[in-house]
Amino acid sequence: MDFALFWKRIKRAALLDIHLYEEVEADRETIGQAGLVVVLSGLAAGIGSLSHGGLGGLVGITLASLVSWGVWAYLTYYIGTRLLPEPQTSSDPGELLRAIGFASSPGLIRVFGIVPGLTAVLNLAAGVWMLVAMVIAVRQALDYHSTWRAIGVCLIGWIIQTAILLLAFWIFGLGKPPGAV
Repeated sequence: MDFALFWKRIKRAALLDIHLYEEVEADRETIGQAGLVVVLSGLAAGIGSLSHGGLGGLVGITLASLVSWGVWAYLTYYIGTRLLPEPQTSSDPGELLRAIGFASSPGLIRVFGIVPGLTAVLNLAAGVWMLVAMVIAVRQALDYHSTWRAIGVCLIGWIIQTAILLLAFWIFGLGKPPGAV
């Protein structure tokens, strides 16, 4: 792997370069790079929250990032191509995996959350930044003309993924079911 090109792509993704999202959508060889961006973003979040989550949190956040990436990409694919397609929409799950993986690039700033007092601010900033990147990635990967449609796909996917995560936490005893006392 060409690490110089990889880091340029991360930077371009974080700068919300729509051409980067088109590039990785079309290049099947970037799936490993997209996965690495997700892992690095998860590691950055885990390192940034070491004081709260410890080593277990680091591993948990990284693994959760990978699972969320896959779930999110497949949900987005289904919603974007089946429920809310535009006439020109043409995509496959791999295209969304690649584009959405690179949309995790802004999450790398979360590593600086290790500085006391910065964790919450950086998590919020990274979350908003990654959401904007996600909308751009979805718009490009699904060949949408409408940014609003991409926002709708992301919103519906987020609601479904959140419900799945809450259910999983409840099933595995990691939290109470919604509405439980």
